[in-house]
Order: sequence, then C-alpha cells, then structure tokens
Amino acid sequence: MRKIIVSEAVSVDGMLFGRTTYELQAPYISSLRNNEYGIADRMNSMPKYVVSSRPLKAEWNNSTIFKENVVEEIANLKQQPGQDILIMGSATLVESLAQAGLIDEYKIMVYPAIVGSGKRFFKNGNGMTKLKLVESKPLSLGVVLLCYAPAK
Repeated sequence: MRKIIVSEAVSVDGMLFGRTTYELQAPYISSLRNNEYGIADRMNSMPKYVVSSRPLKAEWNNSTIFKENVVEEIANLKQQPGQDILIMGSATLVESLAQAGLIDEYKIMVYPAIVGSGKRFFKNGNGMTKLKLVESKPLSLGVVLLCYAPAK
C-alpha cells in the first residue's frame, strides 16, 4: 500500500497538492530543466494530483484534478501500486487528510533559522498533534529531519 507523506521524501513517485500550492509551484517548476540534483526534472515527470473545489486548469505535465469525493479519491489512490505520494505545503489539505486518517507520515525538516510567521499544519486544539517520533536524523548545515507517524 502507498503512503501519504507530508514534507520531504526521496522514495515518492507522485505528488499531492492543494490548489494554492499547485498554482504557486506549477509555473515555476514546470519551466525548469536540468536543474541541480535533477529535482525539477523528477517533479515534472511524475504524476501530480491536485485537490481543488474551484475551477483550475491542469497545465503542469501529468496533473489530475480531484474536485469531488476527495477523501475517497485519495484513499483509492493509496491502494494503487507504486511508491509513496508526497504533499509539500498545502496545510489545509494536510489538515483535511489528517482528520480523515489518510496521512501516514510527517517528515519535518528543522532549519537553524528563526522566521516570523506562517500557516500552521496543526491548529490549536484540533487534536491532530498526537504523533509518534519514528526517526530523527541530523543532516548537513545543522538541519534535522524529524519523521513522525500518527499515534494510534
């Protein structure tokens, strides 16, 4: 069975986006070729699944839009053969899928910098912060990768 992973992952063959993140990333990433480490080439070639209740053109290569029955569509997607599916950003989508029990892992990279504000993945009091630490791994430049799974 495929897993839905939030944030960073190497072993994925599909990406899942909310509309806003898709609209921000699609024009930029789709225009890149032969970038350092081949990340853009890989993202451009893999299937992309977009959740949007608003009209949206799937102009990025290999994009499919889910408009209705999103939880059911993503649950079915998880049952298909293949590697894991990555969600980068898309906080509203992550919250919805977490409430439906469809998130399998959260891979959070902690960078040695303090920044202002941003949208939270875990809103106060929603009960979605019950996670179990699966792995922690220091990376280069002081970055730490934390891997969590939903606590059962």
